[in-house]
Amino acid sequence: MTFCIDNAQNPLIIDSGAHCSIVARRYLDAHFPNWEKQPLPTKAKNFKSASGKINSIGKIIKGIIIPHRKGNIRLHPAFVALDDVHMQGMLLGTDYQRMYVIDIYNSKNRNITIGNNKEKKFLLDIYQISAHVPLEKLLNEFREGTFSTTLTSKQKLSLLQMLRKNRPAFAIGEEPL
Repeated sequence: MTFCIDNAQNPLIIDSGAHCSIVARRYLDAHFPNWEKQPLPTKAKNFKSASGKINSIGKIIKGIIIPHRKGNIRLHPAFVALDDVHMQGMLLGTDYQRMYVIDIYNSKNRNITIGNNKEKKFLLDIYQISAHVPLEKLLNEFREGTFSTTLTSKQKLSLLQMLRKNRPAFAIGEEPL
């Protein structure tokens, strides 16, 4: 799902199986170049994955806007920045899902509620922030791909925007289908 994170469109994974909220250092370096200026220390925790131990760098607080037609919701979770992790986006774990009372409903339409207002539902598959994305940023996201030299810049931009919109349908090395 795409949300507005620090005034830019970024993917956010809401994971009910993750103990804490995390983000990869590579993702921070690519999307938030000055993030290292104010990382918060983390408590002494061992982070492990199936491939072994993961090093934490610190915590970083990001402002998230979740769009809704009846008024947006603003959250300010702290994400643990991890080294040697491959992920595209930020992962909101159960630490902040409990704090903000985020409930996930897997019914006909997947949606979430935030807080005690069960009437205000956020449809996970529909809401996206529309924002102009520079061609250079799109090219960087799909840097492993090549394009026909017969395409104009406008055609490349249109193709890149379509690929970005439908990115979950494609497999990459770090994220097989």
